[in-house]
Amino acid sequence: MDFHIHLQKDNLHHAYLFEGDKEVIFPNLLLYLESLGIKKDGNPDFYEMTYGTFKMADAMYLRSFTDKKSVNDNKKVFLISLDTILLEAQNTLLKLFEEPIPDTHFFIIAPDSNAFLPTFISRFYLIKDRDNERKEYQKAKEFISMNRTTRIAFIQELLKSEGDDESDEDEDEIVVSINTKSAKAQSFLNALEYELHQIFFVDKKVTSDASFLEHLFKVRMYLRQPGASAKNLLESLALAIPEKI
Repeated sequence: MDFHIHLQKDNLHHAYLFEGDKEVIFPNLLLYLESLGIKKDGNPDFYEMTYGTFKMADAMYLRSFTDKKSVNDNKKVFLISLDTILLEAQNTLLKLFEEPIPDTHFFIIAPDSNAFLPTFISRFYLIKDRDNERKEYQKAKEFISMNRTTRIAFIQELLKSEGDDESDEDEDEIVVSINTKSAKAQSFLNALEYELHQIFFVDKKVTSDASFLEHLFKVRMYLRQPGASAKNLLESLALAIPEKI
């Protein structure tokens, strides 16, 4: 990821959202910030936070830190990595990112920007990991070449969340699981639509008609509805796409 294209020391945006693998982005972003003179070690104005699920309590905790004055009159920096974020937590932080605080900068790393509300993302400078996008395209290519039975198994694995085998989920964890599956489905659908567009309208190397694409568009529409089953919708698409294209 080319940080120098997006992050300039004298013209930093107040909030960045990085989409991609946090295990890769996090350490490299730390190094780049240090190259800009923004040190982590020994800096009381540098906050590093890591979450699995970012909840309402975490949002309130973050807001409490932003109200504090910087210790050494430096820039205050919040470097946050998370796997998922609850909708109520996003709503709590909207005003914080809507009204930038002078010399305060947020760097959030998440695996998929589709998990965020459009109103939330609009407050951020969004940076996507191109390597991550290429992986999604490769998955889509493999999916198209599979038979229908294998596609169903692929979807089950794609949407599988950590802790799915555990029986003691609380209500918040269930909400997060649903939200995460929808985000994964949207991300995969984007890559699948791109690959199918390449096959039918760019390469034009096809042996079947493209009538099933209408079903894909319907799946995208229904996926955005509250309570939609990402698994059922993607499985219906797996059956609708011909095995030999």
